[in-house]
Amino acid sequence: MSHLSEIDRYRALGLFQAGLPISEVSLRMNLKKTTIFRVRQRLHETDTVSDRLRCGRPTCTTKRQDRNLVRNHMKNRFLSASALLPHTRERNNQRISANTVRRRLSTSGLRARRPYIGPILTQRLRHQRTLWAQEHAAWDRIQWRSVVFSDESRILH
Repeated sequence: MSHLSEIDRYRALGLFQAGLPISEVSLRMNLKKTTIFRVRQRLHETDTVSDRLRCGRPTCTTKRQDRNLVRNHMKNRFLSASALLPHTRERNNQRISANTVRRRLSTSGLRARRPYIGPILTQRLRHQRTLWAQEHAAWDRIQWRSVVFSDESRILH
């Protein structure tokens, strides 16, 4: 029921109190019957349809601090959450954990990324590498032992 706004909850109650059955209200509002029933039950029990207080620890950052986190992340998207911490401490004067940073980025639809380590291959380079691999696919161990790899590739014996 948390995804249903208070206005929609009161509208559903209004339709129900106007004499429509729960099944008709659920069809008109495209909701499940149990949702309408629970809205009615909550109004009866608490005289309100607003969300109840939820348990759990309150967040340690404000919405403004969360926006600053996102802004700092967007400046350099390849900073890890732990590398982003000093930037947040300078701005907010508050100690938060790297997990908190990850959660705040996640709720904004972002995530810390690691930069790709390795050669950046264009389409042409990929094609050339494929051709080279096809030409040398039939080589045996003796031929490969005479090759010196200068790009620090790791070849297992």
